Amino acid sequence: MRLHRSFILPFFITLTAAVAAGVLALAAHQWIMEPVKTQKTDAIVPRESRPQERIEREDESALKGPESEGEEMEKPSKYQEQLADAAYMEENNIYAMEPAVPGQVTLAFAGDVLFDDHYAITGPVREDGDISKGVLPEVMERMQSADIMMLNNEFAYSDRGVPTEGKQFTFRARPQTVSYLTDLGVDLVSLANNHAYDYGPEALTDTFDTLREAGIPYVGAGRDISEARKPVYFIVGDIKIAFVSATQIERLDTPDTKEATEDSPGVFRCWNGDKLLETIREADENSDFVVAYIHWGTENQTELDWAQLKQAPELVDAGADLVIGDHPHCLQPIGVIGGVPVIYSLGNFWFNSKTLDTGMVEVVINEEGIVSYQFIPCLQSGCKTALLQDAEKERVLAFMRSVSEGVQIDGDGYVTW
Repeated sequence: MRLHRSFILPFFITLTAAVAAGVLALAAHQWIMEPVKTQKTDAIVPRESRPQERIEREDESALKGPESEGEEMEKPSKYQEQLADAAYMEENNIYAMEPAVPGQVTLAFAGDVLFDDHYAITGPVREDGDISKGVLPEVMERMQSADIMMLNNEFAYSDRGVPTEGKQFTFRARPQTVSYLTDLGVDLVSLANNHAYDYGPEALTDTFDTLREAGIPYVGAGRDISEARKPVYFIVGDIKIAFVSATQIERLDTPDTKEATEDSPGVFRCWNGDKLLETIREADENSDFVVAYIHWGTENQTELDWAQLKQAPELVDAGADLVIGDHPHCLQPIGVIGGVPVIYSLGNFWFNSKTLDTGMVEVVINEEGIVSYQFIPCLQSGCKTALLQDAEKERVLAFMRSVSEGVQIDGDGYVTW
C-alpha cells in the first residue's frame, strides 16, 4: 500500500509532538517527586551514623514500658516515713545527711579536746581563732572528709557558773569557741565526761544551748535523765546509725559531776551500767548500727582496769556494733569482743601541752556492717596535733600492736580480726 505524501508529513509532526510531550511529562514527574524521596530517606539515619549516646537513650526507651517513661525515680529510703516527719525527727534526735560515697558511711572518732583560754593548749589559736594552728591542716582534712566526725567535748561553753569547790582542774570555754568544732568538721560531740559539769548546772545548760545554736548535736548529757540517756541518730543514705554515750567517771556515790535526774540537768552515768545497757538495747532495735562512746578507765595508764573489762562485753551483748573509749589521756589497746572492735582509749586529741601519742579511728560501714577499721596515728606536742608519717607513724602503730590482742594492724593502720 502506498501512502500519499499529504499523509506522511502530518503523521511525523504529530509523532514528534507526542514524544516531546512524553519527555516533558517524565521530566516534570522527576522534578516534583525527587525532593519527596530525598526527604524521606534523610529522616531515617542509619544506626552506625548516629551518636552513641543517642543510640543508648533510644535503646533504653525501647526497653522501658509506658510506666517508665520520663525521668527514672530514685528508690525511696526505707526510712522515708521518718525523714518526712520533721516533728518526729526532732523529738527523737534524728539527723539526716547524704553520704560522700553511696551505700556506705565513714565514721571518724577522736578523744578529748579543750577550748578553755586559761590553759596552754589554746595558746596557738587565741590571737585570731584559727584552729588550724592547733589542729594542723592535714589532721583537719581527715576529720572533714568523714561523713560523721565525733569527739569528746571535755568542758562547758559558758560565761556563767562557779568552779566546783575543791576540784583541781575545772574547764569552761567562751561560747564563741564552739566555732572551732564547725571548722574541724565535727558533727557530734559527747558530753558524758567528768568536766562538762565543772561550773555547775547553769554552765551545763548554756553548753546545750550553745551547741544547739551551732547546729552540733550532743549526746551523754541533758536537762533531765530522759534527755541525757537519749541516743542521737543519723540517717545517712539508707543506713541509720545510733550514738550512745555515758561516763563511769567519777567512781563515787556523790560525784562532783552530777548525773541528770528526772528534774535536774547532768550527765549520763554508767558506773552502774543498767540504764546504759537498756539504752543500747533500745538503740539497737531502732537502728542498723550502734556506736557506744564511753568515758572510762584509769588516767595515764595503758593497762585496762577491771571496770572496763567488765563493761565492754556487756555493751556488745546489749547490741553495740562499735565501742570507742576515752578519758585515760593516753592510748590504750584495740580489742575485739564477739566480732565487735573496741578501742579502749583514744587519748588526748587536743587537750594539753604534754607531748603524747594520740590518734583517730576511721570506720567505714555499709548495710552489712563494718567494711574497714583504721587507726590513724597522731601526735599532740607543743599545743598542736599533727598527723604522723613514716618512722613516727610506724612507731605508734608498733606500740598499738604490742598492747592489742586478737587483732592485726598493718602498715597503714588498718585493723583486722
